[in-house]
Formats: sequence, C-alpha cells, structure tokens
Amino acid sequence: MGRDKATLDRRGVSLLAHAYDCVAAVTDSAWVSVRADQVDDPERRRFPQIVDRHADIGPVAGILAALEAVPEADWLVVACDLPNLDRETLAGLLAGAPTGAPLVAYRSASDGLPEPLCALYRAGSAALIAPHVAAGVVCPRKILLRNDAVLLDLPDRDALVNVNTPEDLRASIAGSRP
Repeated sequence: MGRDKATLDRRGVSLLAHAYDCVAAVTDSAWVSVRADQVDDPERRRFPQIVDRHADIGPVAGILAALEAVPEADWLVVACDLPNLDRETLAGLLAGAPTGAPLVAYRSASDGLPEPLCALYRAGSAALIAPHVAAGVVCPRKILLRNDAVLLDLPDRDALVNVNTPEDLRASIAGSRP
C-alpha cells in the first residue's frame, strides 16, 4: 500500500475508525490492538488500546494480547483494512457462532478458508493459539485450520475484501456501502 492502512480515508473516516465503529456497534466494548511503537500515533490514540506483548509475529500478536489482557472475555477480532465491513456482517458472525465453539470465523468467499481477521476468539482460546505461536506458526489462518475452527458462510462476499493497493481502495470505496 505504501502507507499505514489504518489511516486511509473511507468517505471521510479512517479505515481504523470505520472498523472500530462497526465492532463497537455490536459489542459491549471495543479496543484497538497496537504495537508498542504505535501507542502514540494520533489516529490510534483516539481509541482504547491493547498493546501487543509479542513482537514481530504479525496479527496473532494482537489476538494474543487481547486474550491475555482479559482472559475471561470473548473477542471479536477485525482487521482495519476492510472498507466494506458492516455491522450486519459482524452481528451475523456473533449470532451464528455455536455456543462453546472456541474459534469461529467466516469462510472466505474466494477460497473457502477461514477469515481469521473477522473471527470470534472465545475466552480460553489463548491456550489453543499459544502452542502454535511457540512452535513458530504465527499465521492466524493456519492456527484456525489446525484447531478445527467453526466456519460460517459469509452472507455478503464483498464485506471482507481487504485492500492492499491504492487501486483496491478506490475500487472498494466506489462500491462500498455507507
């Protein structure tokens, strides 16, 4: 992308603020996962933060930080680079999650694999994730696959399309919902 995706503009709102607002609309509280070097970033400072405790392992660091910060909580984890994300998609994930399933995610519309950055990580699931990380497996998708995560069908195939290039962002925003 060439710049911080969290600060990209989506109709006058950063992608980070958009994702945060979607999560806050369907949960009791919402937080932003940040690396230690992002704590004072002006955009991220606007939101409650959970600071990653593990360095250089990518998004799984934020997942573990949340699960470790409040181990008794279930965590709805969402990436910030999803301009078409909406509250209905998140509400559907929460409503469709079977009781007791420790890991629940949408099935990707493009390849049928888990969407680990729009997923429910229930209380206690750190015990499932940590051994993989200790063994060097830091890909959240692989961790979900290796733990037989429950996968739900994605109602709107465009809701979880992420952006990786300026062209992706322009195309996505042009077709995105308000």
